[in-house]
Amino acid sequence: MKNFLIFMGILSVIVGIPLIKKVTTDSTKEVNVVATEMRAIQTAVLASGRLAHEDQVRLTTEVIAKVKQVLVKEGDFVSKNQLLLVLDDETFKATVEQRQAAVRMQKIDIEKQQIQLRKYERQWQRKKRLHEQKLLDDDAFDEFTSQLELARINVKSATESLRQTKALLSQAEDQLKKTRVLSPINGKVTSLDIKEGETAIASTTNIAGSSLMTIADPDSMLTEVFVDEADVADIKVGQPAKIVAIAYPDNHIDAEVKSIATSARTVSGRQGLSFLVKLKILSSEEIQLKPGMSCRAEIFTNSTQPVRSLPIKSIISQEVRSENIIKHHVFIIEDGVARKIPIETGISDDSYQQILSKLDKDAQVVSGPDRILRHLKDGETVNVVEAE
Repeated sequence: MKNFLIFMGILSVIVGIPLIKKVTTDSTKEVNVVATEMRAIQTAVLASGRLAHEDQVRLTTEVIAKVKQVLVKEGDFVSKNQLLLVLDDETFKATVEQRQAAVRMQKIDIEKQQIQLRKYERQWQRKKRLHEQKLLDDDAFDEFTSQLELARINVKSATESLRQTKALLSQAEDQLKKTRVLSPINGKVTSLDIKEGETAIASTTNIAGSSLMTIADPDSMLTEVFVDEADVADIKVGQPAKIVAIAYPDNHIDAEVKSIATSARTVSGRQGLSFLVKLKILSSEEIQLKPGMSCRAEIFTNSTQPVRSLPIKSIISQEVRSENIIKHHVFIIEDGVARKIPIETGISDDSYQQILSKLDKDAQVVSGPDRILRHLKDGETVNVVEAE
C-alpha cells in the first residue's frame, strides 16, 4: 500500500509539471508591436465613375434618308471637314431644282409687274395733264391713280414672294448639303452605329437610325466621378488624385481635379445627391484606356506635414452611446504586460492615423494579430513576436 502511494505521488509530479507549464504558456498571448512614427498623412475622398472623352461628338442626321455610302470604319482617325457618310440625295436634289424653277418664275413675274407699273406711270402722267386742263373729271383721275398704286403694290408683293421662294430654295439646298456628313473635329471614330442601306432618322431619342457615329479626340480622355454632397466641400480644382481603372487594378494613374459641377444631381444606385467631378489624366502611357471603362478615384483633399502616427489597425475604437461619443485606446507593452492607454486621434488616411496624445516614441504598441487584439484586456501577460 505504501509503495502504491509513493508511485502515485511520483506519477502526479510527472504529469502535473507539463500541465502547469501548458496552462502558464496558454495564458501568455503572442502579439506583434509597432512604434509611433513621423509621417505625412493625406486625407482623401473616394469616388467612382467612368472614363470619358471631353472632346466628343455624337453625329446625328437632320434629314430622313437611306445611307448611300459609309466612308470610314470604327477606329479610323479623321480630320475636320472630312467626308464621313453620304445619304441618298435624289429627293433633295429634285426639291432644289423645283425651288430654283420657282425662283426663276418669280423673277419673271416681277419683270412683268414692273413693265405693267411703268406703263401705268406713263399713262398717269398723261391723265394728270388732262385733269389739269379740266378734260378729265376727278373721279376718273382718282380711279386711275388707284390703279397706279395697285400696280406698285403688285411689284412689292412679287418682290416679297421672290424673297420667300429664295428662302425655300436656301432651305432645300441646306437639306441637300446635310446628306453629306462631315467631321466637325479632328479625332477618332469610337463607334459606328449605322450601315449602308439603313435609314437615317432625324430624332433625339435612341431609336435605331438616330445615331450615325461618335467621334472623339483621343488626347482628351478624362475621368468623370460622382462625389457625395457631404464630401464635395473638401474638393478644389487642382487637387491631386489617383485613378484605378477596373480593367487595370494594379496600375495607379496620376490625375488632378479639372472641374466641379455647380449643381447636384441624382445618380442611379446612389442615395442622396452627388456632384460630377472631372479629373484630368496626367499620365497613362503604360496602359490603354478606353472610354466607358469603370474606375474608382482617390482625391487627396489635404496633405499634412509629418505628424506622429500609428497604423489604424492598432487603434481600438469604442462607441459610448450614453455620451454619444467614440473613444479610442491602444495597448502598450510594459514588462511583458499589456496596458490599456486612452488616446486622442487626428486625421487619417487608408492606413495610418495621427496620434494627438503624448506617447513615448519608443513605446511598444500592440498592432496584432487582430484575433488577439480584439479580445486583449488590460493587464494580460503577452509575449512579443515578429509579424508573419
